[in-house]
Amino acid sequence: MRILLAWAINALSLLALPYVISAVKIDGFGTALVVALVLGLLNAVIRPVLIVLTLPINILTLGLFTFVINGLMFWMVAHFIEGFAVTSFGWAILAAIVYSLISWAVSSLVFGRRD
Repeated sequence: MRILLAWAINALSLLALPYVISAVKIDGFGTALVVALVLGLLNAVIRPVLIVLTLPINILTLGLFTFVINGLMFWMVAHFIEGFAVTSFGWAILAAIVYSLISWAVSSLVFGRRD
């Protein structure tokens, strides 16, 4: 049940994103659910591989290159899913940051503190 609630929170966070960043467009809640699922799967499978492959540059930038990787995942999903669009790669990096902040804030309100 917790996984389904987290999925819905991520989808709602995606729906809130165009109100914060005008460069992001999303058609509706169904599209947001699909985007949240695909983004979660890409972050679970491809992102760790990219983190390991870019470890030297990530160390040189003191971890800031992770933002670029997150933006890449966001931008890639925008190219795969019809009804979800991000204007450019730079906006995708910013949208990924804002999306994770919104999702984190709502998740901590709903789930509370984990000890």
